Amino acid sequence: MASGPMSVDSSTKEPPAEPGANQDEPKYGGYTRFELELEFVQSLGNPQYLNHLATRKFLTDPRFVAYLKYLLYWARPPYLKYLTYPGPTLKHLQLLQEERFRENIISPELVHQLIAEGMKAGVEWHQETETKP
Repeated sequence: MASGPMSVDSSTKEPPAEPGANQDEPKYGGYTRFELELEFVQSLGNPQYLNHLATRKFLTDPRFVAYLKYLLYWARPPYLKYLTYPGPTLKHLQLLQEERFRENIISPELVHQLIAEGMKAGVEWHQETETKP
């Protein structure tokens, strides 16, 4: 597999520098490795995308699984602050570390369950913020 921002070779690299930290960082299609990995890790918050990855057999490829493990750095500061929806993104990233979840996400029922849980959590969060003075 080619070496690039989302290749499995990234699993042996350190996490990318934060934006503005390294002005000489190489670009891939006009984007830094930080930007590409941020966009990809945030897409993991979408259960339908997880199902898509499963149907394309990405989740059974050991190289891709190693890449998912590498992406766990997003759960730590300073990277955590860049996630738009850290709750579902990190929950799904953590679940993807488990072989059983990677096998089961191909099921439409599990996808619908994750979607329903996400919607419920969003409604509950909104209700909590409305009641705070």
